[in-house]
Amino acid sequence: MSEQSTAEQPWPVRVVSQKISSWIGKLGWVWVDGQVAQLSRRPGSSTVFVTLRDPSADLSLTLTANRDVLDSGAPNLQEGARIVAHARPEWFAQRGTLSLRADQVRLVGLGELLARLEQLKQLLAAEGLFDPRRKRRPPFLPHRIGLITARASAAERDVLTNAKRRWPAVDFRVLNVTVQGPTAAPSIIGALQTLDADESVDVIILARGGGSVEDLLPFSDEALCRAVFACRTPVISAIGHEPDTPLVDWVADMRASTPTDAAKRVVPDLGDELRLMAQARSRLTQALRHRIDREQQRLDSIRSRPSLANPHALVDRLEADLHHAVDRLRRIVDFRLSRADSDLAHTLARLRGLSPGATLSRGYAIVQTSDGHVLTDAAKASNGDALRVRLAKGELAAMVTS
Repeated sequence: MSEQSTAEQPWPVRVVSQKISSWIGKLGWVWVDGQVAQLSRRPGSSTVFVTLRDPSADLSLTLTANRDVLDSGAPNLQEGARIVAHARPEWFAQRGTLSLRADQVRLVGLGELLARLEQLKQLLAAEGLFDPRRKRRPPFLPHRIGLITARASAAERDVLTNAKRRWPAVDFRVLNVTVQGPTAAPSIIGALQTLDADESVDVIILARGGGSVEDLLPFSDEALCRAVFACRTPVISAIGHEPDTPLVDWVADMRASTPTDAAKRVVPDLGDELRLMAQARSRLTQALRHRIDREQQRLDSIRSRPSLANPHALVDRLEADLHHAVDRLRRIVDFRLSRADSDLAHTLARLRGLSPGATLSRGYAIVQTSDGHVLTDAAKASNGDALRVRLAKGELAAMVTS
């Protein structure tokens, strides 16, 4: 066969399958870490078939091992357990399938699981998934609460019962999922994405009862932690009891010690709120009464002032002051008029004493020339000059004859 396939010279299916087998065979022996999703022990067969699932992705491969290999390395192996296998990938050309052939199988112990969880925890913390600044506070009174839990579980009953006891009108959308085993993490992630896409859901609760570290492993799944981090809706983690702390507790926006504690955190207590409202109303009433009493005292103090207690007294006093001022003004005016009248009389007497009229009244006369000058010297007059002679009463026209 040619090294390159063309439309004119295509490879047969057997050749393609053989080449795939040779390429896969180049990988050689590898150590594989996975979770047992399905275990099949066929009676009378020495080969055990294991469906090995990736702990953080929806991906699985078939692993085959001799019964003795499996019993020696992982005795009493159960579905959901975590194993490490030394295997070589094999391509079955007849069926066109890929599987892993293991010659060593080790059951991952609790200590190793905890060590891996600690490494994953440090990785997620370094990426900022635990950052307190990104955590959101759930609403005070959510319109609808999303609940992810096992069907008919004690956790579901505790959350629903306690939440409705605290706030009877609370509304839930419950999605039942598998919370244990190899299919738990994908099931929870799917439910989480469904509730996060629901615009009516204001907060999501992940609830599960207590269990061993192995039972709670799905809630430390890396994919689940990243799905919680990517949610737009606040997430409350209520997994197990107080000592249980799966990794999703660190990523969630709020951690509840138990499902009952989650119900207490997600909705307020109606009785407590009514009591708080009654206390606030009582404090407000007391404050208003105190304010009214204080303002009433202030008003009474203002009303007790003389100007308001007897407003006519001020008018009367001002009226008396006005009359007194008017009388004083009149006396001053009369005094000044009298003194001015006396001064005028004295001035008039002096004026009359100095006036030519007084002299004229005693028989004297004033002679003026025609141009109005007073004639005081007869030598200044000539024969024929016209003169005016002013008497005490009237005037005379005269002519100089000598």
